[in-house]
Amino acid sequence: MASQDITFTPDPDADSISSDVATFAGIMVSTQIPTRADGSLELGGITEQSECTLQALKVALERAGSSMDRVMHLTIYLTDMADRAAFNEVYKRYFAKPWPVRAAVGVASLAVEGMRVEVTAMAAKA
Repeated sequence: MASQDITFTPDPDADSISSDVATFAGIMVSTQIPTRADGSLELGGITEQSECTLQALKVALERAGSSMDRVMHLTIYLTDMADRAAFNEVYKRYFAKPWPVRAAVGVASLAVEGMRVEVTAMAAKA
């Protein structure tokens, strides 16, 4: 799928089958799950999972030359929409006005049993 006008930043996990960030014409896309700094999954409560997920997004965007304040759109996947309020509390520590455009989507399950949140973000390159 390589193309000369699209840049893919590899995922730090050598076994991953997904790039960490894809960039095209100054627009970056990244999907993150609740991964701790050491690469292990956080499968505790929604607050801990949200914190790990948004921190992983921050690190991925910064590695690729952007930042959280350049995020234009965020899609939040939650396995329980009752977790939305707790996610939002963490979200407010990572984002400020003007808020990114966003959508919260309830899903039946995610890739790993016990995973409660996943995010996909679109950001502008810094």
